[in-house]
Amino acid sequence: MTVAAMPDDERWMQAALAEAQGAADRQEVPVGAVAVRDGAVIGAGGNQPIGTCDPTAHAEIVALRAAARAVGNYRLPGVTLYVTVEPCTMCVGAMLHARIERLVFGAPEPKAGATALLTPAAGTPQCAAAGPVYNHRVAVTGGVLAAPCGALLAAFFAARRGG
Repeated sequence: MTVAAMPDDERWMQAALAEAQGAADRQEVPVGAVAVRDGAVIGAGGNQPIGTCDPTAHAEIVALRAAARAVGNYRLPGVTLYVTVEPCTMCVGAMLHARIERLVFGAPEPKAGATALLTPAAGTPQCAAAGPVYNHRVAVTGGVLAAPCGALLAAFFAARRGG
């Protein structure tokens, strides 16, 4: 289900952008995430698969792990996850299993973004197959601060290409 942006979405996306900048400073792909419940950050993280030698250490996973530790439960009802770029399939799966309530992302990821798995759309076999499998639905809002989120990624990759 797609939902409109809410009043604090930009505030929390700014916090996710700070996490993304931290990842960039560590030479990781600049993606950041914050998990928010009841108006407070309960988990945050930036990408760190390179530094941790962990292919699952995406910003979303890092933030979800921190949130789960903070509340003492792997289930995270009532949590909104703010992510600077549209999540991949692995991260979407983690969100479903954690039972987060809402996902808010910044820049779209046309090649590997998987939020369509959360909101089955007509005409896409991937979504049609995924829709009935899961007993949890995540509300999705995309495009919050998309320009600065996308610009951070573009600058990072331009620098890596030498231009």
